[in-house]
Amino acid sequence: MNNQIKVAIVGYGNLGRGVELSILKNPDISLVAVFSRRDPKSVTTINTPVFSLDNILDYKDKVDVLILCGGSKDDLPIQGPLFAEHFNIVDSYDNHAKIPEYFENVDKSCQKNKKIGMISVGWDPGMFSINRLYGEALLPDGDTYTFWGKGLSQGHSDAIRRVNGVKAGVQYTIPSNDAITKVRSGVRPTLSTKDKHTRECFVVLNDDADAKKVENEIKTMPNYFEPYDTTVNFISQEEFDKNHNTMPHGGFVIRSGKSSDSVNQVIEYALKLDSNPEFTASVLVAYARATHKMALKGEFGAKTVFDVAPILLSSKSPIQLVKELL
Repeated sequence: MNNQIKVAIVGYGNLGRGVELSILKNPDISLVAVFSRRDPKSVTTINTPVFSLDNILDYKDKVDVLILCGGSKDDLPIQGPLFAEHFNIVDSYDNHAKIPEYFENVDKSCQKNKKIGMISVGWDPGMFSINRLYGEALLPDGDTYTFWGKGLSQGHSDAIRRVNGVKAGVQYTIPSNDAITKVRSGVRPTLSTKDKHTRECFVVLNDDADAKKVENEIKTMPNYFEPYDTTVNFISQEEFDKNHNTMPHGGFVIRSGKSSDSVNQVIEYALKLDSNPEFTASVLVAYARATHKMALKGEFGAKTVFDVAPILLSSKSPIQLVKELL
């Protein structure tokens, strides 16, 4: 297709590989390049050329949308504002507490050359965010509850791996079944952060690492682990490779409310994912399509999933969507 949307990736880890796989299922989009901080010769993709990240500005007129696939803790806070000055970008920044600050930083960069910075796209933030908004708008007299897991969190696992002394690590988010049952029943309980979830970490230490120091640094990490009951398990590399090599995840957004004094209404949106990064990547690709459509209309600035009309996510025509899905 000559009118394909030209997409490039920054970073080729689990998420970057997921984006490449997703694009193979979207005929209106082509992946033209992967940019990496590693030696391009050392990066093996499915069929996409790899270039040094140092040379990315040479391609700013050859890419419609740049998908940033780095981590939210250290990569995106730098890369988002940096690249939004020169490219339309889409990312999955997921540090909820710092999203407003990140939005402002990306927006400032977007204004310079009238680019779009589509931030915090994925399933949460992202699809869950939309469903929280829908639930609140439809049932203003109500409460919204979000449960994550059981599953492996990419952002929290990335944060663990950046702790000094950690050789390998993953984190699983585990929801409380009792809390979910209460919410589904129409009861609107007051639940603290600790009431809703626990976090369980599995860590392989470097040979010279101090286990107590590593455990303390993980458990006291602001925004990521500090508000939760967190368990840190130290295991061997062999056990890690055997039992922690897949990335399932999922969760629920539940809005429990009343449409009149005696009438309860419960809205639930659920995800069950065999691969967290592949699903996040699929969402990123759909929003890359929307970003391109919005850019063609002359829109610019930082954006979130709240700014995107559903019709822009689809490769189908408006009349097709009305006929097939409405």
